[in-house]
Amino acid sequence: MRIGLVDVDGHNFPNLALMKLSAWHKRRGDTVEFADPAARRYDKVYMSKVFTFSRDCTDRYDCEVVRAGTGYRDYATILPEEIEHICPDYSLYGVKEAYGFLTRGCVNRCSWCVVPHKEGEVRAHADNEEFLDGHKHAVLLDNNVLASEWGLMQIEKIVRMDIRVDFNQGLDARRIARTPEIAALLARVKWIRFLRMAYDSRAMQDDVHKAIELLRKHGVPARRLFFYVLIRDDTEDALGRIRELKALGCQPFAQPYRDFEHEGKPSWEQWRLAYWCNRKPLFHSVDYEEYRKKRT
Repeated sequence: MRIGLVDVDGHNFPNLALMKLSAWHKRRGDTVEFADPAARRYDKVYMSKVFTFSRDCTDRYDCEVVRAGTGYRDYATILPEEIEHICPDYSLYGVKEAYGFLTRGCVNRCSWCVVPHKEGEVRAHADNEEFLDGHKHAVLLDNNVLASEWGLMQIEKIVRMDIRVDFNQGLDARRIARTPEIAALLARVKWIRFLRMAYDSRAMQDDVHKAIELLRKHGVPARRLFFYVLIRDDTEDALGRIRELKALGCQPFAQPYRDFEHEGKPSWEQWRLAYWCNRKPLFHSVDYEEYRKKRT
């Protein structure tokens, strides 16, 4: 069979489901490639979409087409176990690091997050050796690994194996702040670049500051602490959180709020604040009030 794959989001970030489908089909002897409707005919095409705001693929294929992923608001379709737990085909994207989940789900029920709807409560998912495939660098996609005993055991194992990692979705600052042993454990981890957390609302302020304090106490410098900052309607509140993190020497990354159930787009002010925050030469050279006056 000739299998076509479509990464609908079109991002540089590898689509894990497509890498697993590629590995499974290649194991069966099938030919797998990113689909090109102008050049090839396929026996089956898989379209995977992560983000609801990504424009859908309009290419037409004269074969069975499977569309799935959170971007299609499809929260029920999951990969069969034999595909879910196969080692991904990293050659599909030519990446040098491994990708995978140690846990699935989350104990928090944040109103803006799709994870509770799609995955439910946090639970063990896989041992890191299932997807490492000899790699010494791994990007881990867990949504709340620190809420799982299995997840903490896997982090201990990562330390022992001397694997350099990036918990790309961020770690829960509240659990770090309230459990000093977790801060001590994370200080032993080798990070690919940053230790990522989130500062989504003012209600998290005390926990965020405590997490930073504990991590610094255990030897993690503030410049290695990266924070996703959610920008909702109150942009002044988000700006205050961004300025706090900057003053503490941390790395804020602003994300305008998107409602995963609706088509609404962020406001101009949300986009403007995010642009200023995320362009670091601009962020470090011009105060936001000055930038805002120039971009009105």
